[in-house]
Amino acid sequence: MKLIQMSVKGISYSETQTGAYALILSEEEGERKLPIIIGGFEAQSIAIALDEQVKPNRPLTHDLFKSFADRFSIHVKQVIIHKLVDGVFYASLICERDKIEEIIDSRTSDAIALALRYKAPIYTYDSILKKAGFKAAVSGSSKKLSEDNWIQNFAGEQSKKDEQISDLKKLSIPKLKTLLSKLVSKESYEKAALVRDELSKRKS
Repeated sequence: MKLIQMSVKGISYSETQTGAYALILSEEEGERKLPIIIGGFEAQSIAIALDEQVKPNRPLTHDLFKSFADRFSIHVKQVIIHKLVDGVFYASLICERDKIEEIIDSRTSDAIALALRYKAPIYTYDSILKKAGFKAAVSGSSKKLSEDNWIQNFAGEQSKKDEQISDLKKLSIPKLKTLLSKLVSKESYEKAALVRDELSKRKS
């Protein structure tokens, strides 16, 4: 299976889950984006790792892990996001000590926080990007502009996740695809992920 290298594009506050954030990964040699929902602590840790000028007064958990691993000559070589099940991403840390590699299961948010600290590459499989990724720009030439007002409201207003999921179930597949295009064009990747998951359920 083909591996695709990713980089962290940024973090945005989740509009559908209180206290959650949308981590956006970007394809290194392409236009696809991969949104992943993460918690507030992990978002803070990743943001600090991205900004090298910010130094916390005391080490965060991921800083402690790196210090511990460095002390015992353990190096994180790369991170692979290898599986997506029911909207949950699974990742592995590829570590090396004394030229021996070990694979360690990890939450994706933790794996990325550590990858940034080790300046290790982040990969995912092309199959996962095809299933859960979005292109940065979507042509809207063939899209109808007379969609239900609900679609416009969904793309432009905040509402609770449960309400959104309930409303999504009422939409036809063509309308879901139209909504997905609108959200991606607005770079509202976190909401687009909800629509993506609903479409995946319909296809399964």
